[in-house]
Amino acid sequence: MEAESPASRGAPEPRALGAAGSLLRRIHGKLFTWNILKTIALGQMLSLCICGTAITSQYLAEKCKVNTPMLQSFINYCLLFLVYTGMLAFRSGSDNLLEILRQKWWKYILLGLADVEANYLIVRAYQYTTLTSVQLLDCFGIPVLMALSWFILRARYRVIHFIAVFVCLLGVGTMVGADILAGRDDNSGSDVLIGDILVLLGASLYAVSNVCEEYIVKKLSRQEFLGMVGLFGTIISGIQLLIVEYKDIAKIQWDWKVALLFVAFALCMFCLYSFMPLVIKVTSATSVNLGILTADLYSLFFGLFLFKYKFSGLYILSFTVIMVGFILYCSTPTRTAEPAESSVPAVTSIGIDNLGLKLEETGLPETLSAAL
Repeated sequence: MEAESPASRGAPEPRALGAAGSLLRRIHGKLFTWNILKTIALGQMLSLCICGTAITSQYLAEKCKVNTPMLQSFINYCLLFLVYTGMLAFRSGSDNLLEILRQKWWKYILLGLADVEANYLIVRAYQYTTLTSVQLLDCFGIPVLMALSWFILRARYRVIHFIAVFVCLLGVGTMVGADILAGRDDNSGSDVLIGDILVLLGASLYAVSNVCEEYIVKKLSRQEFLGMVGLFGTIISGIQLLIVEYKDIAKIQWDWKVALLFVAFALCMFCLYSFMPLVIKVTSATSVNLGILTADLYSLFFGLFLFKYKFSGLYILSFTVIMVGFILYCSTPTRTAEPAESSVPAVTSIGIDNLGLKLEETGLPETLSAAL
């Protein structure tokens, strides 16, 4: 028998190398497609808008001693009202402002109330509980959002989606651990239980608002959602502003710096509200909420220079883990379950999350075969 040479024993088989290379190419092609890269870029753009609102609010509170979250939200709703509600007013037919109000006014009142109170409760919670509690409990909105999407939007998730959400939440836990080690959690709050309840309520209302937003922008229009939120958000936040913040507003020492911070906050919030429906339309509310988990990290990076935060390598690790989870979630489209018996044609969506179902339902290969 001819002895096998050492060189041949040590060299890997060409077939194994080919299989490994093919697997790597498939993984690369699945995780780094143009649609996923575009979704990542759009999600991080939203995170930067949220970062801008957080930085300006913190600067107003710490440097200028101005704590008026409802006034800041009121300015944003006024901008939405002027731009998007005005657009609806000049439309004709069933998309006209008066026609929308006649048919669905009470639904949009509830939506506006949920949106306004979600913003208010999260900001108010910082006065009672710790930063760590807010960051952790705010993630409660993600499972609530997935549950609402399951029942209302009929979204159906795969195992990879639950794994991706777990990975993202693991990244948030890493960020919270870095905050504790860096000493950013010194303030224990005046009443932790009340603060935690406020965060849970705010996160749940955010989930309700996001599910309604996804439904409206995919089946109706982005302008209708923003116009109605601008209209009723302005009314509700204006009334609440007069009730809870009129004393704080009277104490503001106005100068060019305070005015500039208010303008910066309003522009960041307006961009967030304007762009988020565009991102939700091509993805989903759940994937958007996973993508904007990095907003706190961007705020921390800016805080290193503005507020002298201590840096920790865990922040980089947290950002990486969150992005890995976000990419995993976007790598596999969800499907939408259709009713068992329905005589009405289903409304299709161009979103990535519905792409797999859309191809399955159209039966493109069978249609081509029949034609040939």
